[in-house]
Amino acid sequence: MNFQQLRTVREAVRRGFNLTEVSAVLHSSQPAVSRQVRDLEDELGVDLFARDGKRLVGLTDIGKTVLPLIEGILEQAESLRRLTKERQSASAGHLSIAATHAHARYLLPPVLKAFQERHPNVELHVRQGSLAQVAKMVLNGEADIGIATDSLATYAQLQTLPSYPHSNVILVLPDHPLATRTDPVTLQELTQYPIITYDEGSTGRVQLEQACKREGIEPKVVLGAVTADVIKSYVELGMGVGIATSIAWDAERDTRLRSIDAAHLFPLNTTLVSWARGRRLPGFAIDFMETFAPVLTREVIEEALG
Repeated sequence: MNFQQLRTVREAVRRGFNLTEVSAVLHSSQPAVSRQVRDLEDELGVDLFARDGKRLVGLTDIGKTVLPLIEGILEQAESLRRLTKERQSASAGHLSIAATHAHARYLLPPVLKAFQERHPNVELHVRQGSLAQVAKMVLNGEADIGIATDSLATYAQLQTLPSYPHSNVILVLPDHPLATRTDPVTLQELTQYPIITYDEGSTGRVQLEQACKREGIEPKVVLGAVTADVIKSYVELGMGVGIATSIAWDAERDTRLRSIDAAHLFPLNTTLVSWARGRRLPGFAIDFMETFAPVLTREVIEEALG
């Protein structure tokens, strides 16, 4: 049994059992990849993959049981390599961050700029995705740190720390009737207009639906979007009233829109910083978290790291 065999199994699962893609990722030939899989199965005395002829189509039951152990072994090996590299050069290395669109688009740029000025020898990688994709990237080792909202805390294998709260805002055109309101907008008033907000299942959409359900209101959602940028674009076209996270509101850039606080209508959200439990992080990763959210002091982070 060797690490290359374990990496081959892991990549086969990640690449949807497409050995052509696996061979490209591992810089090997497809016959060599197939041989690595078969040699490991022969050594273990079990089939890890279900097959249709010579083609891999999925994991067997024992394969599903073995996969987390393989991922754990490879993660521990990566932690060992990171530890030795960190000891050799405490100020050099690479840091991969996975974040949802709003965080990557609006919060990270100034943080990454400040961080890179202090750590010019650290290679930065930023990956965007949905909350579920962010969690997956952190858990499988593609990202060192994940940044998203409250639901990250539902992943038991992630260690999370709250960084700061944020609310939703209502976005309208300057000449919209709601733009001149001086008192808080009610849910009944808001839902008189077509609504443009996030896709079904997203935190913002669920909060809207739950609030309307409590009031016995049926909102008219005319467009569900993945990002706040899309929401803003369609509000600018006059297609409806937008509901988006306050993170995405930038008064200097969004001059064609007006923002109305909606904290009284929907629950506050909390941005969480996360990493895989048991994973060792380099010292500069702790500095990044401190830079991202001053509330995350080194003492708080190191206590969470154990």
